[in-house]
Amino acid sequence: MDSGTFAWGITASALVLFMTPGVAFFYGGLVKAKSVVSMMMMSFGAMALVGLLWILVGFNMSVAPDVWGWAGNPFTEAFALNGVSSPDLVLAFFGSTFAIITVALISGAIADRAKFGSWMIFAGIWAIVVYFPVAAWVWV
Repeated sequence: MDSGTFAWGITASALVLFMTPGVAFFYGGLVKAKSVVSMMMMSFGAMALVGLLWILVGFNMSVAPDVWGWAGNPFTEAFALNGVSSPDLVLAFFGSTFAIITVALISGAIADRAKFGSWMIFAGIWAIVVYFPVAAWVWV
């Protein structure tokens, strides 16, 4: 990977990552005053949770060889990005930003309807069961 491609990959990833706070502020402005902080925390909480899940299992589920034709094995040699080269780290960062914004966008559908803890449980399960396998089908 040449330096221009590497730099553009990082730039594009950062721009996608900046969308999540924008979504948080947008959704915060759409709800009643008493729910603003909760709504924004759902987007920022998704950012932290899905980012961590992507590093631990999501990247491998998306790029590792398929298990039963469904998704990659999350516990291969690159578990938690161990031993991943620089070009693959850019791909991992880029993929994580899309996973984060996808889950953050879902939070708008439950505005004023769910508690933060329930949302975090749902977001983690949804990312692992739905987003990571679909990313394996679409991105690879």
